[in-house]
Amino acid sequence: MRLLQHMLLGLSIAILLASCDRQTEFISHNREAVSAQIKNLEDKKITAANGDSLKQVWLQLDQHPQVKQDTVLSARVKYYLARLYAMNGGDSASFFVEQALELIEPTTGNLKYKALIYNGIGNIRSAEAKQREAGYYYNKAAAIVLSDTTAGLSTEAKSAILLSAAQSNLSSFQYNLAEKMNRAVLPLIDSLPSGHIIRQRVLVQMIQTLNTLQKPVEDIAPFLHKLEKLHAQEPDKYNISFLYDSKIQYFETAKQQDSILHYELLKISIDERLHQTTASAVLMNNLFVDYCNVAVIYVSLKNSALGTRFIQKAIRLKKQFPKLIFPNNEITFQNSLAGLYQLQGKNEAAIAVLNDLVQLQKNIYQSDNTQAIAEMNALYQLQAKDQSIRILNENIKINKLQLQQNRLWLIISSLALVLLAIILLFLYYSFRQRRFRQEKEKVLLQQQLLRTQMEPHFIFNTLSAVQSFVRLDKKENAIKYLNRFSRLLRSNLELSRENLVPLSDELETLENYLILQQMRFDDAFSYHLTQPEDQDLTAIMLPPMLIQPYVENAILHGIDLETGSGSIEIHFQLATDILQVRITDSGKLNPDLPELSHRSLSGTISRERMQLLGKKASIQITKIPTGGTLVVLHIPVSH
Repeated sequence: MRLLQHMLLGLSIAILLASCDRQTEFISHNREAVSAQIKNLEDKKITAANGDSLKQVWLQLDQHPQVKQDTVLSARVKYYLARLYAMNGGDSASFFVEQALELIEPTTGNLKYKALIYNGIGNIRSAEAKQREAGYYYNKAAAIVLSDTTAGLSTEAKSAILLSAAQSNLSSFQYNLAEKMNRAVLPLIDSLPSGHIIRQRVLVQMIQTLNTLQKPVEDIAPFLHKLEKLHAQEPDKYNISFLYDSKIQYFETAKQQDSILHYELLKISIDERLHQTTASAVLMNNLFVDYCNVAVIYVSLKNSALGTRFIQKAIRLKKQFPKLIFPNNEITFQNSLAGLYQLQGKNEAAIAVLNDLVQLQKNIYQSDNTQAIAEMNALYQLQAKDQSIRILNENIKINKLQLQQNRLWLIISSLALVLLAIILLFLYYSFRQRRFRQEKEKVLLQQQLLRTQMEPHFIFNTLSAVQSFVRLDKKENAIKYLNRFSRLLRSNLELSRENLVPLSDELETLENYLILQQMRFDDAFSYHLTQPEDQDLTAIMLPPMLIQPYVENAILHGIDLETGSGSIEIHFQLATDILQVRITDSGKLNPDLPELSHRSLSGTISRERMQLLGKKASIQITKIPTGGTLVVLHIPVSH
């Protein structure tokens, strides 16, 4: 079965590879064959047509058993997955490249893939605006390229790594290191294809670096001439904005304002077209800075009208995209505006702008300082991690032997702890169950005891009624009464064996009892019993003989038996798991105080039974305006 699964997996990967390249061969489970297949995929150019298919193949390889068992193969697969996701703007790029870094860093050698992964994670950190951490990884990758020319990297990869590190070093004020890495790329570009973007990039970065280092124009001129020649040879391959920007920097060094203005205006025309066709915060900020720079030039030329015109353009752009202006570009704008106000003689306005500028610079400084501290802390942790990895590699061999010796004891101890935990849980559960059963049995016994206390009370009242019939020589009534009583008693005996009885049986018993009481008191009262609507009464279970004592109290103490006009209303209503019983009597016209203070034995027993039913059970007894009494019972029931 396992062999069949492996064969199916290999076949599915082969089908996916065939969609990318018909000549791709079946992936073998042999390490060398899998490594060769990965190498073949690494060399493939990613296009819009094959991107999704390649991603699926790399994902399949990531789950391949042979890849999972090999640290380096797994790191390579994860790195190229990260590249594919990064090209599509996916959030998974960071996830895969960090996994690749974690796998490759502890290994010895593998400099090619370490350099690629360091550069990849540098790109991720740069996109996250973590420039110092990005520079750390860029420089680690560049160090490999500079120290080991046989790392197996292509000329394109070496150039890209060095240029990324150079740009990062320029941003972090390491100008000499930036120049060194840019110069290291210059010998490599001759072997790149004509029209390759790196041919332009290295010249642009060299001019930018030399301008930052305030080198003389003689040092910058050769690189500018090469850049001009490159654009002349391949005008369609390169963005001319970079040429204009480089010329601006050259003429800034030469202090030729007219030439700077000329190329700034050319650059504005290009950036305006790009801004209209492409929605990009970077392009918008470039155009914003162009307007500010031209305004500064016109201010320096004492041309207030044109300076105001370009400041107004910058203001309109700022109002249109208020949240997209970069903080450093805002500083450029404020400087331009202050210079314009000063030229116009608006000194107070210029001072106000400069005050705002000071506060803005202070805020940016504090923000940059906070971020720098956080990033330096992250760098410290990264360096500490690198050191710990080196120490870890030295201790791995020693620890392996100790781990092997301790593994058996660890397994035995773990099993013993698990077994002990299971036993304790079993004992605790058994104790809880036993205690719960005991509590339940205790409640049931108390209920049964109270019921047995009620039965003699009920029989005593019945025998008193029979005695009264016999004494008055009402033999026929006595026989009917005994017949009805026998049925009620048999019903009670049957119910007494159960802890819970159906509501239908309880209602039948209660109605028998009411008929007996009518016979006993010569129909001195009437009753009306309302059952729950749309309910299956046989499915509602409640404790037996719980309602009867309150009906008895209503008959004996709540109505006038002498007048024959008494009435009793018994209303049942079900709400979820609570049965509400409302017992209303008509009351007495001339209540006597001794009877009102009388507390029946059956009522006392019923209250005790209700208390045993829990917090949901309750009794409420209130006098009503008509003179009668309302008893409301809330009895927990089950279904």
